[in-house]
Amino acid sequence: MINSTTSHHSHRDGLASVPPALPDVRADRRRLIEAIRALRRLLDRRRPFELADRRRLNHEARNRGRAEATHGKSLQRILEQQIRQERSLSRRLNGLDGKRDHQERQALAVLRRESVQRTLNGSRLTASEVNGIGSGLVRALAAQGITTAADFTRVSWGKAPNGKGGEVLYIHRAHGRKVHINGIGEHRGRPLMEWRRAALARAEARAPRELPPDERHRIAEIIEAERTRLQGELAQAPSTAEAARAEAAQLHAEAVERLTDAEREAAHLAAERRAEFDAMAEQLLTLQAELSAHMDQHGDAGRRIRRAQTRALRPLPESAPIPAVIPAPRTPVDLTKAGTATRMATRMGTGTRMGTAMSTATPPTPGTRASLGWLLPILYFGFTTLVGVGELGDNTAPPALMICSRLFAFAATAELLRLWIPRRNWRTPSPMPSGTGPQASGVFLALTAAGMFADEKSDVFLVACVTSVLAASLLVTGAHLRWKVRQRGEGRTTTPFS
Repeated sequence: MINSTTSHHSHRDGLASVPPALPDVRADRRRLIEAIRALRRLLDRRRPFELADRRRLNHEARNRGRAEATHGKSLQRILEQQIRQERSLSRRLNGLDGKRDHQERQALAVLRRESVQRTLNGSRLTASEVNGIGSGLVRALAAQGITTAADFTRVSWGKAPNGKGGEVLYIHRAHGRKVHINGIGEHRGRPLMEWRRAALARAEARAPRELPPDERHRIAEIIEAERTRLQGELAQAPSTAEAARAEAAQLHAEAVERLTDAEREAAHLAAERRAEFDAMAEQLLTLQAELSAHMDQHGDAGRRIRRAQTRALRPLPESAPIPAVIPAPRTPVDLTKAGTATRMATRMGTGTRMGTAMSTATPPTPGTRASLGWLLPILYFGFTTLVGVGELGDNTAPPALMICSRLFAFAATAELLRLWIPRRNWRTPSPMPSGTGPQASGVFLALTAAGMFADEKSDVFLVACVTSVLAASLLVTGAHLRWKVRQRGEGRTTTPFS
């Protein structure tokens, strides 16, 4: 603390005290004045400190909001994942019966195909089996790998292998390329294919129509094992989701704890700094009291020091209220956030004369910024400022309408930009004021009605009148809503007509 340096004269050598000289009085008074000036310079830093502390509180509130938003998104993602998993498992469980039927049909098809293949492999090609094919052609077919009905699938016509002559008959092998046997043409190819079709019909007739019991039992065991596994996963899904929620809650608690520790430390430092300012203010009052006493005791010290002592005795200036822009916590609110909001409100109320002003302000929602959709009316009104209304196409609007419509659109554009730009700033986020939407809609309808009145080629007079009435209603409604918000912010209780 700055100590007073006022001179005190006492008895000297047993003689009575004598009044100090005028230079000594001036020196003591100047020391008091300089001490007061120094304290005032230090106290001038209080408002920047309060602004910085308010920005810190806003930053802490935004961090709280981000942490809550992140936690909410994590919980939502876990819930959606649980719902998707349960739906998938339920759908697979419901489809197990159809899957069993499908597997049985597939197994029966494989069994029949194998039976048909075995029967075709057992159908040997001989001269007595096919009319018109002797032992020589049988040996020629065997040389090409065709000995049974399973060795070929069909016949077709094509160009000769050497490229000379007309078309010849090709026999398509089951596993390989097509071959041509000299001596087998249309008359011998047709009996060959009829013999294969007959062998295939006999094979399909002999093939089993139903699955054996052991195969059915094997498929049923596979389906039941899969059903048990899916039911276990379905029963485990809630516990898995709960474990994920617990992990997310732990991460959220750790993040909140870190934020709380940082806030507590910053609040402690701010309280110490604020206590220093309070102590300096008390010391300033003490020095001013000493200066007043000195003036009462010794009177006027001269014209040159008179102005300085008058300035030194000025009272402390009233601190202008700092706008409360602390974002409110997001819903849902838990106990930790409620405790944090209480501590923030307590810290906000510890200032000298700013607690009452800050407590009456309405904090906006964290991260709520004016929507980008307001660009549409801003661009429309800006475009109307350039082109006016009722001037497109072959229409020619009156000069008064041309001027008034442009001024009206320009005023609407300027007002929307004035309201929208600060509310898009991340430092001062807030939604558009209540009533701005009806006012913008009213201006739009008013410009539209003016364009209708200026249109001489179409009969829209009745529609223009209705639009005008609706525009006036919206303008009055929007003005009333904005007036109510302004009166609520100023704490007034009067009516618009009082």
